Amino acid sequence: MYEPEREVLEILKRNNIDVVSTLPCEKISALLRLVAHDQAFCHVGLNREENGVGISAGDFLAGGKPLMIIQSTGLGTMINALMSLTVTYGLPLPIIASWRGAYDENIEAQVPFGKTLSKVLDALELKYTIIEDASQIGFVEEVIQDAFDNERPHIALISPRTCGRNEENQEEIVPYPKKTRMVEYTCEPKKPEMSRYDAIRIITEYLNEEAVIANIGVPSKELYAAKDRALNFYMLGSLGQASPIGFGVSLKSTRETMVLDGDGSLQMSNILPIVAEKKPENLSIVCLDNGTWGSTGDQPAPYMDMELMALSAGIENTMKVHTEAELRSTLEQLYERAGPRFLHVVVKPGNADVGNIPLSAAQIKRRFVKAMLHHHTQ
Repeated sequence: MYEPEREVLEILKRNNIDVVSTLPCEKISALLRLVAHDQAFCHVGLNREENGVGISAGDFLAGGKPLMIIQSTGLGTMINALMSLTVTYGLPLPIIASWRGAYDENIEAQVPFGKTLSKVLDALELKYTIIEDASQIGFVEEVIQDAFDNERPHIALISPRTCGRNEENQEEIVPYPKKTRMVEYTCEPKKPEMSRYDAIRIITEYLNEEAVIANIGVPSKELYAAKDRALNFYMLGSLGQASPIGFGVSLKSTRETMVLDGDGSLQMSNILPIVAEKKPENLSIVCLDNGTWGSTGDQPAPYMDMELMALSAGIENTMKVHTEAELRSTLEQLYERAGPRFLHVVVKPGNADVGNIPLSAAQIKRRFVKAMLHHHTQ
């Protein structure tokens, strides 16, 4: 039973797929169940499809072969991340999407997007392959190979008539942790002394062989101005994806990975519960919190205590700093704690007067991948 799903599983293994990010759809529940329980893959259960784009990017940049399995409606929420990250940098991303709204659909809200989806993908010049029934399931292999051969996203739109639903041998679902978790938290607000650029320059003094993912816009420019390195991945677009990319890198590589993220970006991604669940020991997320949308003119961002957000997400090792002395002391002891680590750096609003990064997306990708590969061959 479930032969098409098992064939997909074998195709994934044959093509050395390692990280599979998923969001559920009842039409492909059997496939999702098989993938989640197969030890051949690092399975990441998502809370937003865009995060899967970032995680997949990080996995590939660190030498991996990612794949996503989602419902086709998720393509609507992924469009900006796909175009500004996957397409802009030339990253391979095969996507298996259960095609809703186009065949035997009983949910009215699925129809408007589902029926026009192929036209949307055509307009965006995104490659896709339609799989009408189980006899065409082998096309999944062609989708994967094309994505990696041509370094682009390629979507397999799978009709619901192709796969069955897994309604047998359902294990007991335990949605909440069984162990008691005690959290004590007190925050005494202090006036920040550093600018974001001050903090970034201090951080670069402590970098050794870490891979560093820098948030979109001015933070990336400030990191380039402070200390350019091949192991810096500068984001040119896809706001909200800095920590997902760093998380993806940490899943594939044993190298210490640091993300320089922002408060607004982290609120957009909501990746922290996923990070806490997978517990990558080599990941440090540095939240440079200036309370504003810094790259777009310092408009106030929604206030949230970012360290408390990390704690509530389940990240155990968190720290908060307001001064240069506190930041230096924390960085000196950073790796005494196992990851994932969350460092909340409260900084003043404002952007440094730094120039644009004189590197194309392709150049940023190529030198980062080369530097990561050098680590693996040591």
